[in-house]
Amino acid sequence: MDAGHILITKSSGEQVAFSLDKIKASLRRTGAGDPLIEKILNTLANEVYEGITTREVYNRAYALLKQSRSEYASRYKLKRAIYELGPTGFPLEKFVAAILKYSGYKTRTGVIFTGHCVNHEVDVEARKNGMLTLVECKFHGQQGINCNVKVPLYIHSRYLDIREHWNKEETLEPIWVVTNTRFTLDAMKYGKCMGMYLLSWDYPEGDSIRDRIDRLGLYPLTVSSLLTSREKNFLLDKGIVLCRELLEDSFFLDHAGVSEVRKEKILDEMKNLCKC
Repeated sequence: MDAGHILITKSSGEQVAFSLDKIKASLRRTGAGDPLIEKILNTLANEVYEGITTREVYNRAYALLKQSRSEYASRYKLKRAIYELGPTGFPLEKFVAAILKYSGYKTRTGVIFTGHCVNHEVDVEARKNGMLTLVECKFHGQQGINCNVKVPLYIHSRYLDIREHWNKEETLEPIWVVTNTRFTLDAMKYGKCMGMYLLSWDYPEGDSIRDRIDRLGLYPLTVSSLLTSREKNFLLDKGIVLCRELLEDSFFLDHAGVSEVRKEKILDEMKNLCKC
């Protein structure tokens, strides 16, 4: 059977046509060269079968990349790595704050603001050039779950209550809503209508979470193909969210019980990821 006519099963249960072009685009973002990409595509084309899951296709491509270079595999698992930040969602707030920090903002997480009616805890406050931006994060631990219109509706109502009480010289910018998954069409339509800034895995085009990470080299440490799950959780508990932060505070690997040999390999992977 021609691979182009095979149906594969997404995490939502929906069946879609297997597309080598989509996989090729994902592989190209890892930094892998054309010979390796073509080798992986040929392997996948020969191994896929009717009904295979997207997870199985992903796992196979990941394994083939890892056989070549660990940082290729790490970049390839970026989307999944963000899911691995943790079920509480708090590391997502720290991750978003870190991205904004490296874009010139001064950030804090978990800040209480007084509203006209009640107080509100805001996930991230970001200050830059005399302007204050409030950011609310919506974390989903499973693929296939999108942010519907209820999320921006609720967040916008809280923002309006804060703005009603706002009496400072600092300019209060439109609120941001950030999710590690995707927004529904109604959510995007409402956000645009109300002047909100919505940021998701692949939205807005050219400036999405994925685009920002690739452009700035701000990869979450959960992308690492060399760190164990226990080590990742240890580092997250210590407030280390980015690969770049681990490079700056590599002594945390000693505290995690990582051997010198593994430590050197892990830090080399981080340097290649961040292009440091």
